[in-house]
Amino acid sequence: MDIGIISMRYAKALMGYAKSVGAEELLYKRFDMLHRSFSKYPELSKALANPVLTVREKFALICTAAAGDAPIGREFTRFISLVLKNRRESFLQYICLSFLSLYRKDKHIAVGRLITSVPVNRAIWERIRDSASSLLHVSMELQTEVDPTIGGGFIFDINDFRLDASVATQLKKVKQQFVDKNRRIV
Repeated sequence: MDIGIISMRYAKALMGYAKSVGAEELLYKRFDMLHRSFSKYPELSKALANPVLTVREKFALICTAAAGDAPIGREFTRFISLVLKNRRESFLQYICLSFLSLYRKDKHIAVGRLITSVPVNRAIWERIRDSASSLLHVSMELQTEVDPTIGGGFIFDINDFRLDASVATQLKKVKQQFVDKNRRIV
């Protein structure tokens, strides 16, 4: 079967169950943390695919990655037990992404990423988040990232849209214009 089909089926089933018991927000927090763990530690996927680890060890690893020392929740533990029982732990990262996507779509949440060359203070961060929220008529999750290679300005990603107002990009455009102009002369 296709990875997308399997992960979406599990995510839809979990979303339906979460709505019926009212545990959507808790599961969203756990899966968001699990997604961040998968992103930060690529070895986590390899560990879950390792046949040497027992189901209990994999369960403990997933719970630690999803909650750390915080209480995990009955719904999350039941779902992870189901995934491990059906030997679908290799799909867990994709299930996680599918669930986050379904939750955000259901709750009208947009995810934005702001990349700047210097750290952004809290007031500017809130102003950007509130402006984007009011323009899109959704609530915003705004993540910030510092990348000194852009030289100045900012890059703002939201859903499938990118606004690139960085100095590095502007310099590349000017350079390309000079190259194009010189090709016409010769």
